[in-house]
Amino acid sequence: LPEGALVEILSRVPYRSLCRFKCVSKPWLALCSAPDIRKRSPQTLSGFFYYHDDGLNFRNLNGRGPPLVDPSLSFLRERYCHIFVKHACGGLLLCCCSNNLLGEAYYVVCNPATEEWTVLPPVGFPGPDPIAFLGFDPAVPSRFVVFAPQPNMFGVDRSGQVAIYSSETGRWTHVQSKWTREPLVDHGRDTHVFLNGTIHLPSIDNIMATIDVEGEVWREIQMPNDLPNICDVGQSQGRLYAWKTDNFYDCQLYIWVLEDYDTGKWTLKHTFKVLELFGRNCRKHGDSYAMFAIHPDCNMIFLTDKKNMTLSYDMDNQKVHVICTEGMNGLPYTPCFAELPSAGH
Repeated sequence: LPEGALVEILSRVPYRSLCRFKCVSKPWLALCSAPDIRKRSPQTLSGFFYYHDDGLNFRNLNGRGPPLVDPSLSFLRERYCHIFVKHACGGLLLCCCSNNLLGEAYYVVCNPATEEWTVLPPVGFPGPDPIAFLGFDPAVPSRFVVFAPQPNMFGVDRSGQVAIYSSETGRWTHVQSKWTREPLVDHGRDTHVFLNGTIHLPSIDNIMATIDVEGEVWREIQMPNDLPNICDVGQSQGRLYAWKTDNFYDCQLYIWVLEDYDTGKWTLKHTFKVLELFGRNCRKHGDSYAMFAIHPDCNMIFLTDKKNMTLSYDMDNQKVHVICTEGMNGLPYTPCFAELPSAGH
């Protein structure tokens, strides 16, 4: 084939396949490593970042082969001794970095695929920086945003703010809260969804608080009445999902979908017996199961027993695939080869 035709073909191949093709020959290694091909290559969920006894790890989606990305984030470790990955969104990671566990820490947004990163300035609230939430859409690669609700923002005086960092300006903007019911955002949980230019933050009072990247559109979405106060959320194929595993009775998994975003109508979409998915007859004392992610592009969910097994379950063909024989509460990762906006490094 002419090289031009080969480039067009390879630019339509997923990144995981490109990595395999690099082993064909040196010319193919150079070709499959070309930035233009990688940028055009269609991307989908490749695996999960997760913490284990030996620190940060990466597990490929199929559970096999060497990690598609370097879980040590060596390009950051040249500058920081301590790196803690907080969130993954659209191919970017939000990290908290420092050189001293008792010293000053910085939020850093990085792209593991291109090894670029940007150090964010201090949020500007009194005291330590609050828990922040990353928002990035690879379809709009020119900007990422970071949202940081003030930790005590929902006090009696309701004088709280949300800080929003934009890579376009390189600074934080503090916006007065405009939520009418003052949802109690759980700062101890990292679950959130960035969808359609809006961050979605579950609260501990059965409300999902949302705010757009401009800080202009604020909303509270009522969660399903039969959903427990504390749940996890995700997005798949452009829709919001919420789920909860009942570990106290029959180990049932309940999954809701937001059928109508405008009206806030939720529908209980799926109910599964978790023990059957793990091939077990009963729940032993102390056992705990969790669904930790949903595939962004298909009807597949990911579950763990937090000890000895992590698996995927295809809800369409009802197939179970064991990803690994260890507990893993991973952050879903989809590679992005676009240039990081305002990358300082």
